[in-house]
Amino acid sequence: MATQFDDAWMKRDLFGYGPDRPDAKWPKGAKIAVNFVLNHEEGGERSVEDGDEHAETVLHEFGQVLSAEPGKRDPATESQFDYGSRAAIWRIMRLFKKHDIPITFYAVGRAFERNPAVAKYADENGHEVAAHCYKWKPYTGMSDAEEEEYIRKAVNAYKTTSPSGKVPVGWFYGRPSERSAPLVAKVYKELGHELLYWADTYADDLPYYTTMPGGKEGESLVMMPYSLDCNDFKFWQGQMGSDDAFAQHCIDAFTTIREEGLEGKSAYITVALHSRWIGRPGRFQALKRMVEHFSSFDDVWFATREQIARHWVETYPPKA
Repeated sequence: MATQFDDAWMKRDLFGYGPDRPDAKWPKGAKIAVNFVLNHEEGGERSVEDGDEHAETVLHEFGQVLSAEPGKRDPATESQFDYGSRAAIWRIMRLFKKHDIPITFYAVGRAFERNPAVAKYADENGHEVAAHCYKWKPYTGMSDAEEEEYIRKAVNAYKTTSPSGKVPVGWFYGRPSERSAPLVAKVYKELGHELLYWADTYADDLPYYTTMPGGKEGESLVMMPYSLDCNDFKFWQGQMGSDDAFAQHCIDAFTTIREEGLEGKSAYITVALHSRWIGRPGRFQALKRMVEHFSSFDDVWFATREQIARHWVETYPPKA
Protein backbone atom coordinates (compact mmCIF):
# COMPACT_ATOMS: atom_id res chain seq x y z
CA MET A 1 0.00 0.00 0.00
CA ALA A 2 1.35 3.42 -0.94
CA THR A 3 2.33 5.80 1.85
CA GLN A 4 0.09 8.87 2.01
CA PHE A 5 1.97 12.09 1.26
CA ASP A 6 0.76 15.68 1.15
CA ASP A 7 1.31 17.01 -2.37
CA ALA A 8 1.45 20.68 -1.30
CA TRP A 9 5.09 20.81 -2.40
CA MET A 10 3.91 20.30 -6.01
CA LYS A 11 1.43 23.20 -5.97
CA ARG A 12 1.82 25.01 -9.30
CA ASP A 13 2.56 28.73 -9.34
CA LEU A 14 2.27 30.13 -12.86
CA PHE A 15 2.97 33.72 -11.77
CA GLY A 16 6.27 33.18 -9.99
CA TYR A 17 8.27 36.39 -9.64
CA GLY A 18 6.15 38.09 -12.29
CA PRO A 19 7.34 41.05 -14.36
CA ASP A 20 9.68 42.40 -11.68
CA ARG A 21 11.86 39.49 -10.60
CA PRO A 22 14.37 40.12 -7.80
CA ASP A 23 18.06 40.64 -8.43
CA ALA A 24 20.05 37.63 -7.24
CA LYS A 25 22.82 39.83 -5.79
CA TRP A 26 25.53 37.33 -6.66
CA PRO A 27 28.83 37.56 -4.74
CA LYS A 28 31.33 40.26 -5.76
CA GLY A 29 28.74 41.96 -7.95
CA ALA A 30 28.63 39.18 -10.56
CA LYS A 31 26.01 39.74 -13.24
CA ILE A 32 25.42 36.06 -13.94
CA ALA A 33 26.01 32.76 -12.18
CA VAL A 34 27.01 29.77 -14.29
CA ASN A 35 26.60 26.24 -13.04
CA PHE A 36 28.07 23.35 -14.98
CA VAL A 37 26.46 20.00 -14.20
CA LEU A 38 28.05 16.68 -15.13
CA ASN A 39 25.53 13.84 -15.18
CA HIS A 40 27.72 10.97 -13.99
CA GLU A 41 25.67 7.90 -14.93
CA GLU A 42 28.26 5.54 -16.37
CA GLY A 43 28.07 2.21 -14.56
CA GLY A 44 24.71 3.12 -13.06
CA GLU A 45 22.67 2.83 -16.26
CA ARG A 46 20.23 -0.01 -16.83
CA SER A 47 22.20 -3.21 -17.26
CA VAL A 48 21.32 -6.89 -17.09
CA GLU A 49 24.72 -7.46 -15.51
CA ASP A 50 23.57 -5.22 -12.65
CA GLY A 51 20.18 -6.85 -12.17
CA ASP A 52 17.98 -4.80 -14.50
CA GLU A 53 15.47 -6.41 -16.82
CA HIS A 54 17.17 -5.13 -19.96
CA ALA A 55 20.09 -3.05 -21.19
CA GLU A 56 20.10 0.75 -21.48
CA THR A 57 18.26 2.09 -24.53
CA VAL A 58 18.96 5.86 -24.57
CA LEU A 59 21.78 8.41 -24.74
CA HIS A 60 24.22 6.34 -26.75
CA GLU A 61 25.83 6.73 -30.16
CA PHE A 62 23.29 4.68 -32.13
CA GLY A 63 21.06 7.69 -32.63
CA GLN A 64 17.69 6.23 -31.70
CA VAL A 65 15.93 4.44 -28.86
CA LEU A 66 17.06 0.84 -29.01
CA SER A 67 14.80 -2.14 -28.56
CA ALA A 68 16.35 -4.14 -25.75
CA GLU A 69 15.88 -7.87 -25.40
CA PRO A 70 14.92 -8.78 -21.84
CA GLY A 71 17.63 -10.66 -19.98
CA LYS A 72 20.31 -10.02 -22.63
CA ARG A 73 23.37 -7.83 -22.20
CA ASP A 74 24.32 -5.23 -24.82
CA PRO A 75 28.14 -5.02 -24.92
CA ALA A 76 28.15 -2.34 -27.63
CA THR A 77 26.10 0.07 -25.53
CA GLU A 78 27.87 -0.89 -22.31
CA SER A 79 31.24 -0.01 -23.84
CA GLN A 80 30.00 3.47 -24.75
CA PHE A 81 29.13 4.11 -21.12
CA ASP A 82 32.54 2.67 -20.16
CA TYR A 83 34.21 5.30 -22.34
CA GLY A 84 32.59 8.08 -20.33
CA SER A 85 33.94 6.70 -17.06
CA ARG A 86 37.35 5.52 -18.32
CA ALA A 87 38.46 8.36 -20.60
CA ALA A 88 36.05 11.21 -21.25
CA ILE A 89 35.49 12.31 -17.67
CA TRP A 90 39.19 13.01 -17.16
CA ARG A 91 39.33 15.11 -20.34
CA ILE A 92 36.45 17.19 -18.98
CA MET A 93 37.97 17.46 -15.51
CA ARG A 94 41.27 18.74 -16.92
CA LEU A 95 39.38 21.56 -18.66
CA PHE A 96 37.53 22.64 -15.53
CA LYS A 97 40.69 22.42 -13.44
CA LYS A 98 42.56 24.61 -15.94
CA HIS A 99 39.91 27.31 -15.56
CA ASP A 100 39.40 26.75 -11.81
CA ILE A 101 35.68 26.10 -12.20
CA PRO A 102 33.77 24.15 -9.53
CA ILE A 103 30.98 22.01 -10.96
CA THR A 104 28.09 19.90 -9.72
CA PHE A 105 28.11 16.17 -10.30
CA TYR A 106 24.63 14.71 -10.73
CA ALA A 107 26.06 11.43 -9.52
CA VAL A 108 24.34 8.06 -9.74
CA GLY A 109 25.23 6.16 -6.59
CA ARG A 110 25.94 2.91 -8.42
CA ALA A 111 28.27 4.73 -10.84
CA PHE A 112 30.34 5.97 -7.89
CA GLU A 113 30.47 2.45 -6.46
CA ARG A 114 31.83 1.13 -9.75
CA ASN A 115 34.39 3.92 -10.16
CA PRO A 116 35.15 5.39 -6.72
CA ALA A 117 38.09 7.32 -8.20
CA VAL A 118 35.56 9.78 -9.63
CA ALA A 119 33.88 10.23 -6.25
CA LYS A 120 37.27 10.79 -4.65
CA TYR A 121 38.29 13.34 -7.28
CA ALA A 122 35.04 15.29 -6.92
CA ASP A 123 35.31 15.40 -3.15
CA GLU A 124 38.96 16.45 -3.08
CA ASN A 125 38.78 19.10 -5.81
CA GLY A 126 36.02 21.40 -4.62
CA HIS A 127 33.18 19.99 -6.68
CA GLU A 128 29.65 19.33 -5.42
CA VAL A 129 28.05 15.91 -5.49
CA ALA A 130 24.29 16.06 -5.93
CA ALA A 131 22.24 12.87 -5.92
CA HIS A 132 21.06 11.36 -9.19
CA CYS A 133 19.62 8.47 -7.15
CA TYR A 134 21.15 4.98 -7.08
CA LYS A 135 20.38 3.85 -10.62
CA TRP A 136 19.83 5.85 -13.80
CA LYS A 137 16.39 4.56 -14.72
CA PRO A 138 12.73 5.67 -14.68
CA TYR A 139 11.13 5.72 -11.25
CA THR A 140 7.51 6.11 -12.31
CA GLY A 141 5.55 2.95 -11.71
CA MET A 142 7.76 1.74 -8.87
CA SER A 143 6.28 0.92 -5.51
CA ASP A 144 7.14 3.31 -2.68
CA ALA A 145 9.07 0.55 -0.94
CA GLU A 146 11.22 -0.17 -4.00
CA GLU A 147 11.98 3.49 -4.65
CA GLU A 148 12.79 4.08 -0.98
CA GLU A 149 15.25 1.20 -1.12
CA TYR A 150 17.02 2.88 -4.05
CA ILE A 151 17.21 6.13 -2.07
CA ARG A 152 18.78 4.39 0.92
CA LYS A 153 21.27 2.58 -1.30
CA ALA A 154 22.16 5.90 -2.93
CA VAL A 155 22.83 7.57 0.43
CA ASN A 156 25.03 4.67 1.45
CA ALA A 157 26.92 4.83 -1.85
CA TYR A 158 27.77 8.51 -1.40
CA LYS A 159 28.85 7.99 2.21
CA THR A 160 31.11 5.08 1.42
CA THR A 161 32.75 6.37 -1.78
CA SER A 162 33.40 9.96 -0.70
CA PRO A 163 36.55 10.49 1.43
CA SER A 164 34.62 13.05 3.51
CA GLY A 165 31.53 10.85 3.78
CA LYS A 166 29.32 13.79 2.82
CA VAL A 167 25.75 13.02 1.81
CA PRO A 168 24.37 15.25 -1.00
CA VAL A 169 22.14 18.15 0.06
CA GLY A 170 20.52 18.34 -3.38
CA TRP A 171 18.74 15.81 -5.60
CA PHE A 172 17.97 15.51 -9.30
CA TYR A 173 16.34 12.35 -10.60
CA GLY A 174 15.73 13.23 -14.24
CA ARG A 175 13.04 10.57 -14.38
CA PRO A 176 11.26 10.96 -11.00
CA SER A 177 7.95 9.73 -9.74
CA GLU A 178 5.51 12.13 -8.10
CA ARG A 179 6.54 10.45 -4.84
CA SER A 180 10.29 10.93 -5.25
CA ALA A 181 10.70 14.19 -3.30
CA PRO A 182 8.50 13.09 -0.38
CA LEU A 183 10.34 9.76 -0.19
CA VAL A 184 13.76 11.44 -0.22
CA ALA A 185 12.59 13.90 2.45
CA LYS A 186 11.27 11.01 4.55
CA VAL A 187 14.54 9.07 4.36
CA TYR A 188 16.67 12.18 5.02
CA LYS A 189 14.59 13.12 8.05
CA GLU A 190 14.89 9.61 9.42
CA LEU A 191 18.68 9.52 8.87
CA GLY A 192 19.30 13.08 10.04
CA HIS A 193 20.62 14.48 6.75
CA GLU A 194 20.05 17.96 5.32
CA LEU A 195 17.82 18.23 2.24
CA LEU A 196 18.52 21.74 0.95
CA TYR A 197 17.25 21.70 -2.62
CA TRP A 198 15.38 19.80 -5.29
CA ALA A 199 16.39 20.19 -8.95
CA ASP A 200 13.68 18.38 -10.93
CA THR A 201 12.16 21.68 -12.03
CA TYR A 202 12.55 23.83 -15.12
CA ALA A 203 10.23 26.63 -13.99
CA ASP A 204 12.47 29.70 -13.61
CA ASP A 205 15.88 31.33 -13.97
CA LEU A 206 16.14 31.80 -10.20
CA PRO A 207 15.70 29.54 -7.18
CA TYR A 208 12.33 29.60 -5.46
CA TYR A 209 10.70 27.93 -2.46
CA THR A 210 8.11 25.27 -1.98
CA THR A 211 6.76 23.43 1.06
CA MET A 212 9.15 20.83 2.43
CA PRO A 213 7.45 17.44 1.84
CA GLY A 214 6.59 16.00 5.22
CA GLY A 215 8.28 18.91 6.97
CA LYS A 216 7.24 21.04 9.90
CA GLU A 217 4.85 23.92 9.35
CA GLY A 218 6.70 26.74 7.62
CA GLU A 219 9.65 24.53 6.61
CA SER A 220 10.75 25.17 3.02
CA LEU A 221 12.60 23.36 0.27
CA VAL A 222 14.66 25.31 -2.26
CA MET A 223 13.70 24.52 -5.83
CA MET A 224 16.71 24.88 -8.13
CA PRO A 225 15.57 25.19 -11.76
CA TYR A 226 17.63 23.47 -14.40
CA SER A 227 17.94 24.94 -17.93
CA LEU A 228 17.17 21.75 -19.80
CA ASP A 229 17.64 23.42 -23.19
CA CYS A 230 21.36 23.75 -22.37
CA ASN A 231 21.81 19.99 -22.00
CA ASP A 232 24.06 18.04 -24.36
CA PHE A 233 21.42 15.32 -24.68
CA LYS A 234 19.90 17.65 -27.27
CA PHE A 235 22.54 16.24 -29.62
CA TRP A 236 21.19 12.74 -29.14
CA GLN A 237 17.62 13.88 -29.62
CA GLY A 238 18.56 15.51 -32.90
CA GLN A 239 17.55 18.95 -31.65
CA MET A 240 21.08 20.32 -32.10
CA GLY A 241 22.53 19.62 -35.52
CA SER A 242 26.18 20.20 -34.60
CA ASP A 243 28.55 20.94 -31.77
CA ASP A 244 28.68 24.56 -33.00
CA ALA A 245 24.90 24.80 -32.67
CA PHE A 246 25.00 23.53 -29.09
CA ALA A 247 27.88 25.80 -28.11
CA GLN A 248 26.18 28.82 -29.67
CA HIS A 249 22.87 28.04 -27.98
CA CYS A 250 24.54 27.94 -24.55
CA ILE A 251 26.53 31.09 -25.32
CA ASP A 252 23.31 32.84 -26.36
CA ALA A 253 21.64 31.77 -23.10
CA PHE A 254 24.64 33.16 -21.22
CA THR A 255 24.43 36.44 -23.17
CA THR A 256 20.72 36.89 -22.45
CA ILE A 257 21.00 36.27 -18.72
CA ARG A 258 24.16 38.40 -18.40
CA GLU A 259 22.52 41.30 -20.25
CA GLU A 260 19.59 41.14 -17.83
CA GLY A 261 22.10 41.08 -14.98
CA LEU A 262 23.69 44.26 -16.28
CA GLU A 263 20.20 45.78 -16.06
CA GLY A 264 19.90 44.80 -12.39
CA LYS A 265 18.11 41.44 -12.73
CA SER A 266 20.86 38.84 -12.36
CA ALA A 267 20.05 35.14 -12.55
CA TYR A 268 21.81 31.89 -13.48
CA ILE A 269 22.13 29.27 -16.19
CA THR A 270 22.92 25.59 -15.97
CA VAL A 271 24.93 23.85 -18.68
CA ALA A 272 24.39 20.11 -18.36
CA LEU A 273 26.82 17.53 -19.69
CA HIS A 274 27.36 13.77 -20.00
CA SER A 275 30.90 12.44 -20.10
CA ARG A 276 30.20 9.78 -22.72
CA TRP A 277 28.66 12.46 -24.94
CA ILE A 278 30.39 15.86 -24.67
CA GLY A 279 33.63 14.13 -23.65
CA ARG A 280 34.08 12.52 -27.07
CA PRO A 281 36.91 14.25 -28.95
CA GLY A 282 34.62 15.46 -31.72
CA ARG A 283 32.22 17.16 -29.31
CA PHE A 284 34.66 18.29 -26.64
CA GLN A 285 35.64 21.43 -28.55
CA ALA A 286 32.07 22.72 -28.10
CA LEU A 287 32.51 22.60 -24.35
CA LYS A 288 35.96 24.16 -24.60
CA ARG A 289 34.58 27.07 -26.63
CA MET A 290 31.84 27.68 -24.07
CA VAL A 291 34.19 27.57 -21.09
CA GLU A 292 36.67 29.92 -22.75
CA HIS A 293 33.91 32.35 -23.75
CA PHE A 294 32.33 32.44 -20.28
CA SER A 295 35.75 32.78 -18.64
CA SER A 296 36.58 35.83 -20.73
CA PHE A 297 34.19 37.95 -18.63
CA ASP A 298 35.11 39.24 -15.17
CA ASP A 299 31.55 39.52 -13.89
CA VAL A 300 30.68 35.79 -13.89
CA TRP A 301 30.29 33.66 -10.77
CA PHE A 302 31.05 29.99 -11.51
CA ALA A 303 29.24 28.13 -8.76
CA THR A 304 27.88 24.77 -7.71
CA ARG A 305 24.18 24.35 -7.20
CA GLU A 306 24.69 24.08 -3.46
CA GLN A 307 26.54 27.42 -3.45
CA ILE A 308 23.75 29.07 -5.42
CA ALA A 309 21.05 27.60 -3.15
CA ARG A 310 22.82 28.69 0.04
CA HIS A 311 23.39 32.17 -1.35
CA TRP A 312 19.68 32.40 -2.16
CA VAL A 313 18.61 31.32 1.32
CA GLU A 314 20.96 33.87 2.88
CA THR A 315 19.89 36.67 0.51
CA TYR A 316 16.18 35.92 0.32
CA PRO A 317 15.19 33.79 3.33
CA PRO A 318 11.94 31.86 3.00
CA LYS A 319 8.88 33.50 4.44
CA ALA A 320 6.92 31.57 7.02
